[in-house]
Amino acid sequence: MALKSRICEILGIEYPILLAGMGGASVPALAAAVSNAGGLGVLGAAACSPDQLRSWIRQTREMTDKPFGVDTLLPASVRRGSSPQSGDAPDNPMALLGEYQEFTRDFMEREHLPHVDAAAAMRAAGAPEMGKSGLQLFSREFFEAQMEVVIEEKVPVYAAGLGNPGPWMDRLHANGTKVMAVIGKVKHARQVVDSGIDMIVAQGHDGGGHNSPIGTMSLIPQVVDAVGNRVPVIGAGGISDGRGVAAALMLGAEGAWVGTAFLATVEAGIEHFQKEAITESGDADTVVSRSLTGKPARMIRNKWADAWVAAGKEPLPMPYQSMVSGPVMASGIKAERKDIMPGFAGQGIGLIDAIRPAAEVMRGLVDEAERALASARSYS
Repeated sequence: MALKSRICEILGIEYPILLAGMGGASVPALAAAVSNAGGLGVLGAAACSPDQLRSWIRQTREMTDKPFGVDTLLPASVRRGSSPQSGDAPDNPMALLGEYQEFTRDFMEREHLPHVDAAAAMRAAGAPEMGKSGLQLFSREFFEAQMEVVIEEKVPVYAAGLGNPGPWMDRLHANGTKVMAVIGKVKHARQVVDSGIDMIVAQGHDGGGHNSPIGTMSLIPQVVDAVGNRVPVIGAGGISDGRGVAAALMLGAEGAWVGTAFLATVEAGIEHFQKEAITESGDADTVVSRSLTGKPARMIRNKWADAWVAAGKEPLPMPYQSMVSGPVMASGIKAERKDIMPGFAGQGIGLIDAIRPAAEVMRGLVDEAERALASARSYS
C-alpha cells in the first residue's frame, strides 16, 4: 500500500513524512538528507541569527534540489513586544536572575563541571550572536529579522514551531511559500487556521522538545475533527517508527512530523554522546521540564532538571531561563556529560537502538508504515 496523501502534492514531496525542525539537530545536512530521501527536510533555525539562517538556507539549496522548510519560533509574549520589567517584584524575572545564576554556579561546582565563557554559554542556550550588536536575547526584533530572511530567500516551506505566523502570511504566500504551524490544542488550531495557514502540525505530549499537555492519540483526531475540513493536519509527538506514521494517518492526519527518530542519525547536528544517549534510553527515560528554556519541554532525564524539582524552584519564563541554564548546557556539552545534557527527545525513544544515516531511517519509516497500513486494511 503506497504511502501517499495530498500533503505530497501540496509540498512536492514523495512521502508524507516531515523532519521536525529541531534546534541544534535539524541542520542543513540533515534537512537535505531527508528531502533527498523523499520527505520534507526542515531546518531547526530558532536560534539562528539572521546571517546564519541565510547561510543555512543557501547551504541546504546546495545539497538538495528538493523542497525543504525552515522552522523558527514566534512566542506570543515576545511578538507583543514584552520587555524586561524593572523593580524588585517577585514576578520580575530580571529581579530573580542573580539568585538563579547563583543556583547555577552551585550546581556546576557540585557536579565538577568545567568553566565556560559567557559567549559559549549563551550560544548553548540558544541566544544568538548578532554581529556588532553582540549577544542578544530572543526579542521581537530578532524574530522579525529572521522572518525577513525567510521571505527574502523565498523558502519553499515555513513552519512556526511556536506561535502564529499570521502577520507574515500575505508576504509568504506571495512568494509561493507554504506555511504551517505546530500547535498543541484545538483552540490554537482554530486560531492559526483563521490566519490563512496551509496546514497544521498537531503535536501531542509524547513529543520531544516544546510540546502539548494533551496526549498524541487524543490530540490528533480532535484537531482533525475541528479543522481537518479546512486544512490538512500532520500528526506529531512520539512518532518514532513506521507504525507511528501509520497510526497518525489512521487517526485522520495526512502526514507525520518526525523528530526523535532523526536525532540518532549521522547527519544530525547534536553531539555524538547525545546520539548515544538516545540509543541507550527507554520509554520511561524522559521528563518534561522548564529548566532549559523556560517553557515545558520533553528531554532525557538529567541531573539539571532533577535539581530544580529537588530545590522546589520554578524556572524563569522564556527567554530569561536561558540566561540561567546556558552555562550548564555549554559545560555539560563540553564535558560530554550524558547525565547533565543528554538533550531533548520524545517518548518513542525506546524504539531507537542505533545511529544510522538519515536516508536509512527514512526508508525504514516508509516501509514499515506501508506494511502497517496494508495489515490494517486486511482487517477491514
